[in-house]
Amino acid sequence: MTHWFHRNPLKATAPVSFNYYGVATTPAATKVCNDLRLSRTRLLELFTDSSCNPEMMKNAADLYFSLLQGFILSLDDSSQECKLRYIQNFKWTDTLQGQVPSAQQDVVFELISMGFNVALWYTKYASRLAGKEDITEDEAKDVHRSLKIAAGIFKHLKESHIPKLITPVEKGRDLEARLIDSYIIQCQAEAQEVTIARAIELKHNPGLIAALAYETANFYQKADQTLSSLDPTYAGKWRKYLNLKSCFYMAYAYCYHGQTLLASDKCGEAIRSLQESEKFFAKAEALCKEYGETKGPGTTAKPSGHLFFRKLGSLIRNTLEKCQRENGFIYFQKVPTEAPQLELKANYGLVEPVPFEFPALNAHWTPETVAAFDLTKRPKEDPAKPKPDEEVKPLKEPNIKPQKDSGCQIS
Repeated sequence: MTHWFHRNPLKATAPVSFNYYGVATTPAATKVCNDLRLSRTRLLELFTDSSCNPEMMKNAADLYFSLLQGFILSLDDSSQECKLRYIQNFKWTDTLQGQVPSAQQDVVFELISMGFNVALWYTKYASRLAGKEDITEDEAKDVHRSLKIAAGIFKHLKESHIPKLITPVEKGRDLEARLIDSYIIQCQAEAQEVTIARAIELKHNPGLIAALAYETANFYQKADQTLSSLDPTYAGKWRKYLNLKSCFYMAYAYCYHGQTLLASDKCGEAIRSLQESEKFFAKAEALCKEYGETKGPGTTAKPSGHLFFRKLGSLIRNTLEKCQRENGFIYFQKVPTEAPQLELKANYGLVEPVPFEFPALNAHWTPETVAAFDLTKRPKEDPAKPKPDEEVKPLKEPNIKPQKDSGCQIS
């Protein structure tokens, strides 16, 4: 498969000790706090551990989220919120706006921000696997599944949790609808790339491949348009990626549509379709150069040197030459001046996010445990609040060596 995907950096966060001396008045309450601190630290470590796999990530995330929700959920099934929701201040950076953190004294903000990072981890895991030269069928399935899981997490955060924040979402930051939507659509588009690669490998009908490529190109275009009103200083590089992928898959769509037309003895139209494919491929090639020269968050790469890119270039050239030969010997058809309109609809292979829910409340949370937190004992100078100058250190992500011919490196 040997695909290449753009990735923005992980979010970074300030340390949280969960030490509530005097407030947690029983051993059970203190144990919950210790478990929260340890499980949070473990989860943050796994984000940057190149040996982490989806099972390890799910287990660590489920443990932390099941404990964290004790600060959010009411145990008596009432609509009243838990008294512990605002016990702690949390600081998180942004995937696009660098190390300028946002802070909220709200456990829901922590739940969303950590969930966002878990989704990002699934996209990065998929990217590492997809970049391998000799990817197995099971690994391709893992890439596909991981991207759908990530899309499901982003979708769940957007629909079920971000609306519960007391502090309004800041414009142009991760939790805003434009960014979340773009992440969801990008995950769907990249998962469909895996579907297309599989369809090509198994020599499926060119009409199906053309339709899937067309739908994927439209996904990338939609994600790009969603980011169009953001500051290009932050979103410019990401948009170049989305734009070049849109052009790349339009080139794929016209290439395979040309094969379909040739099989229907419409050689002149096939040639015109292949010529349009060449145009989109040239646009994608130009955008690859612009992407490499654009400063901003995310991966650094030379996509035009990547194997998946070069393969398409050869396919378009060889198919066009074949069509021109056939037309010169057999069909003698006029080549239309207008490119064929692509009105392709894929009936198979379209990707939907995997539905996601946070895990159930941890069994250590009981009405007695919640009652054991005495908020009247909080000191006036609340140690739970980070100091204003507290540094949020960026997560040191693994330096993944590029595969042979990949043309890609992780910044």
